[in-house]
Amino acid sequence: MSVKIGNIDLGDFPLLLAPMEDVSDPPFRYVCKQGGADMMYTEFISSEGLIRSAAKSRQKLDIFEYERPIGIQIFGSDIESMREATEIATLADPDIMDINYGCPVKNVACRGAGASLLQDIDKMVKMTEAVVKATHLPVTVKTRLGWDDNTKNVYEVAERLQDVGIQALTIHGRTRAQLYKGEADWTLIREIKRNPRIKIPIFGNGDVDSPEKAANWRLEYEVDGIMIGRAAIGYPWIFREIKHFFKTGERLPGPTLEERIYACRTHLTKSIEWKGPKVGVFEMRRHYANYFKGLPDFKPYRTQLVKEENIDILHALLDEIAHKYINVASSPEMA
Repeated sequence: MSVKIGNIDLGDFPLLLAPMEDVSDPPFRYVCKQGGADMMYTEFISSEGLIRSAAKSRQKLDIFEYERPIGIQIFGSDIESMREATEIATLADPDIMDINYGCPVKNVACRGAGASLLQDIDKMVKMTEAVVKATHLPVTVKTRLGWDDNTKNVYEVAERLQDVGIQALTIHGRTRAQLYKGEADWTLIREIKRNPRIKIPIFGNGDVDSPEKAANWRLEYEVDGIMIGRAAIGYPWIFREIKHFFKTGERLPGPTLEERIYACRTHLTKSIEWKGPKVGVFEMRRHYANYFKGLPDFKPYRTQLVKEENIDILHALLDEIAHKYINVASSPEMA
């Protein structure tokens, strides 16, 4: 049975790319779409930034036809600002509007946005209702289990947000207090999925980093789909590997060196096209180590890649890596 968000058909068990600040930009989304992501979200965008026409916030509205279905995610602490930002983001013509009620970082949560709203569900409900009314698009939400172990209130959140019109909910299996530490706990996500009142799709997020885990948790926690974040950084093949495992029960071989270099090169090229040469080269630096994780004695190349500013030399370095490691077989350790 297909999972649907509004009229958007995502297939029987969609794999979603998580919105990640400073990661989930169009170049990264491009390689993840090629890797098999069924649906993707932008980086989270400040509602205040949008209504003040901040260049960085406006640039994050850039979406492309090949990305569809694509959701724009916004965050903020003021209900009216979120309503206005929704109207602005809707004009960018995404398929979905998403609200971030899960970001745990201090400069977001301590300013009344992101996961902070888990401390004020009444305000969260009013904010969500304002967003739903401000757009014709389906509205989804990403959140956490609660603020801390003493306030795991996402069960109530799920019911109340569904009542004001959200059409899907993604739950990260940690509290805000946990940040990204410890292990994600999906048991409460399963309870919400089993709640007979809940009719919208429920997606699980947190710690899915292998096809085996995805398959096991699909059965154990009964979610409608899985959102993958950190495991896709430098490894966009995670989506196709999970899908293959679902179909066959067998693990695909890891990407070849040629595939790694092709993805890295594509990512670099898209980064330069979208951000310009200087910023595109600079912001690509965080990705090299992940693309070539597991290659023996790779540190000297990594050092060269993150220091180099000349685009031609960067491509030459990738050619050199291809030649040097041509006989290194892909293996699970490289994943």
